[in-house]
Amino acid sequence: MQRRTLPLILAFALATPLAALAADNAHNHGAASETHTIQLNNGKKWAIDAPLRKGMESIQASTNKTLHRIHAGKATAADYTAFNKQVNDDVAYIVKNCKLDPKADAELHGLIGQMMNGAEAAQGKQGDAKRADGVVAVAKALNTYGDYFDHKGWKKIDVGH
Repeated sequence: MQRRTLPLILAFALATPLAALAADNAHNHGAASETHTIQLNNGKKWAIDAPLRKGMESIQASTNKTLHRIHAGKATAADYTAFNKQVNDDVAYIVKNCKLDPKADAELHGLIGQMMNGAEAAQGKQGDAKRADGVVAVAKALNTYGDYFDHKGWKKIDVGH
């Protein structure tokens, strides 16, 4: 992504409704309504670059780790804070370094917004009861990313039990 898109992403992330997060709870990971409709590139997945690959793999690893702790009943406030920091650091890295085609970049914005909203909820800004929901929201955005972006070897995250 190009640097000038950071304000747009941040504005979108702050404006995106958190209703989807409220629809789930920590142990009922039902389908939440999507806030962004993403499109394929003429029926094909969008090409990615190395910085996007690196950032998304890092977010995925942090999400898997945190979900494991949640499902084991061992997630702490420190785990959620670390998750929030990791997602925000990785998004900042992606925004600074990723150079996608402008159309692919535009499609990615909604997913980034969903991840940032999820990270915010995980931090506790929507109340402690919504922290796990925030991690699940990030996982769902990552799964959607894998459906629309050509990230070789990408594996969906199981948000169920």
